[in-house]
Order: sequence, then structure tokens, then C-alpha cells
Amino acid sequence: MLPPSEFKQRRKRLARLIKKKSVALIASAPASVRNRDVEFPYRQDSDFYYLTGFDEPDAVAVIAPGRKQGEYVLFCREFDPEKAIWTGKHAGLEGARNVFGADEAFPIDELDKVLPELLENRERVYFPVGYDPKLDRQVFAAVNKVRAKVRTGVRAPFEFVSIERVLHEQRLIKTPHEVQLMQKAAEVSVLAHKRAMRACKPGKYEYEIEAELLHEFTRHGMRAPAYPCIVAGGQNACVLHYTENKDVLRDGDLLLIDAGAEHENYASDITRTFPINGKFTESQRSLYELVLEAQLEAIATIRPGNRWNDPHDAAVHTLTKGLVKLGLLEGRVSKLVKDEAYKKFYMHRTGHWLGMDVHDVGEYRVDGEWRVLEPGMVLTVEPGLYVAPDCHDVDPKWRGIGIRIEDDVLVTKDGCEILTAGLPKTVEEIEAFMADSK
Repeated sequence: MLPPSEFKQRRKRLARLIKKKSVALIASAPASVRNRDVEFPYRQDSDFYYLTGFDEPDAVAVIAPGRKQGEYVLFCREFDPEKAIWTGKHAGLEGARNVFGADEAFPIDELDKVLPELLENRERVYFPVGYDPKLDRQVFAAVNKVRAKVRTGVRAPFEFVSIERVLHEQRLIKTPHEVQLMQKAAEVSVLAHKRAMRACKPGKYEYEIEAELLHEFTRHGMRAPAYPCIVAGGQNACVLHYTENKDVLRDGDLLLIDAGAEHENYASDITRTFPINGKFTESQRSLYELVLEAQLEAIATIRPGNRWNDPHDAAVHTLTKGLVKLGLLEGRVSKLVKDEAYKKFYMHRTGHWLGMDVHDVGEYRVDGEWRVLEPGMVLTVEPGLYVAPDCHDVDPKWRGIGIRIEDDVLVTKDGCEILTAGLPKTVEEIEAFMADSK
């Protein structure tokens, strides 16, 4: 678990970035109703949790650099003994101060009353502009109350800035504590994928394999996946975000699993594709080894000083060259790449940032140029090939095959580290692992 000092340092860094004449606000995620009076398990807004570590709804955090009474103010629910009997403990105002480090804490019902005071004589307000309509209304209502006092010499904010501009840049570089949490999520996800490989056999249903994944996540205290599990047998793997997970697994098909656990609000994200019966066919093996080659080439480009797009460019070149060799594309590789002919079989990017969100925050371009990689960034590398079952202009042996291989990669000062390296991914490793599991 992250120490309170980590959250304090994050708030101090944000305060330094926005400077003394500004104020930052961010609201918690609301509770989400599943049906009637039953709620989904609560998941805090990632930006809010990043700054506060506070895991309750109905809260607003305010960071006011230079404020004499304290820079960090938290509005939250007051402690309710009767509510605690029904739904468990909650921090209350005392916990907000003593446990979560707030300099001052107020009841959330007093936000409209207290917020104008916090905005007085501030020039800029940083908040998620347009993201939360309720917070938008509260901020502008508070600003108008300050404006009404201008004849008393009080100045109102005149600039409104999206807090994501500074906060998401901060989140992009992971601290050693964050990397430890992500490594733990990755390790448990590796165990879950291995469990799924052991359990897989013809005649089982996709949802049975999903149950194996969730069992392993939960067994290690990770009660929520980082995203809905994709368990796609056969041609279902050609649907990139397939989550129905309802079909029977057939002998001779491949199974694509894209699944990762979430650990203390940090995600992992792994994809493996393997034969349901434990043995690749010749055509499956040819496509699989091409995807694996593309992934290895992409990972080889990840180091400080290289750019975000380098892994994608490497994967695209390798895949296109291989598709020509296998007869799925015809022409010069350079022209096929330029014309994006590969998109018929590979239509997504080679990765994304990873962190508190599975598709994590952070710009991919800076000043119009692909971003330079820096130590502490974490990204996925996930090339794939998908030959649609109705792709009639290719040899039938390729049709209905979907393959993706994905790992989580940390940029280090000397190159990179694969956080998910413990999971088999060569043809020989997979076949040997599945043979030992029977």
C-alpha cells in the first residue's frame, strides 16, 4: 500500500506546478447504481485517488498553494454511526485530517458555502473542466459569489484551466512505489494466465476460463480486474474487444485471453494466444511466430531517448514483411507500410500507457512530435494479426485466426524491463507448459 507521504508529495508537486495565485479542485467518483437500490462495487476516480488516497464518494479535494490555514482542504461525508453499521467504516472529518492528511476538512454539504472563500484573490482555477457537470456548476457558482464582492476589494478568478494538463503529466512518470504495485498486479496476472492455460481444453466454455482468471485474481486479494476479461476462442479473437465470453472452445482453435488484475488502483494488462488443445497447427504457428517477432522487435526499441512511436513502427514493418512472405499481402514492403495495407490484418496501435487506468493518461505527442520515452513510463506492447472469417481473398487456412501478444514494459534508465516476463510466449514454451498441465 502506498504510504501517506507519497500522496502528500504528489499534492506538493501539483501545488508547485500551479503556483500560489491558483487553486485546484477535483471531485471523487460518484457511487454507481447497478439496479434499483443496489450499487456496483465502488471504484474511485483515478485522478482524485492519485492526489488523496481517499476511497469514498461524495468528496471534493481543494489544493490552495500558500493558504495560511493549510494548502489541502478535503470536503467529505461526516461520520455516521448508523451508516457504519450498514455499510462499514468511513473516514469522516477526523479521518480526513488524521488518516488522509487534510489540513482542514469540512462536510461535503458545506462546499457551496466554503468554496467561495477558497477562491478569493486567486487568478486561476484548475479543475476537470466539462468533465463533471455538477462540479462545473459548483465552481462557477462559487466564482460568481466572489465576483459579487469585488467592491470590497476581493478579486475573483478569471482563468479556468483543465487540471489534466498538469496532473496527467505528473501521473505519466511512475515512482518506485507505483512500480512495486504494478509489478504485484503483473505477477498475479501471470499466475492467472497460467491457471487459464492449465484449465483450457476442448469442450469447455469461454466463461469457465474467465472464472479461472477471476478466481486467481481474487485469491490474491485483487477483487477487480483492471478491465472486463477478453476470453475469445476461434474466430471470436478477430473481435478486438470481445467480452461476451459465452461460446464453447473447439478442438483445433486458438484461444486469445486479454486480462489483467488491478492492485490498489493500479492496472496490469496481458494478452496471450494459445492452442486450445495444446498444439499449434502449421498455419497458426506461422502467424503466431510472426506476431511474436513483431513484439520482440518493438520491445527492443524501448529505451530513454527513443520516441513513443518507435515500437509501433518496428512492429508494423515486421508484420508487413512477414505478411508478404506468407502470401497475405503482395508488393514492396515500404509501399505497403506507407499505404497502410497492413491495417486489413492489424488495425490497432502497438500499445498504450499503463498505470492507474488500463489506458492510462499522458500525451502521446508533445509540440507535434512523438513523445520521447523517459525512465518511469510504463507502456504495453501488443501487436496482433486478425484474419476475418469472411476474408475471402486469402487462403482458407488463415481465415478466422486472431492472435495478439501483450506485455507490460517499464522504461528504465538503461533500457526497459518487462513486468510480465514470467508468462510463456514462445511456441515451444506454450506447448511444453500445456503438455505438463495435462
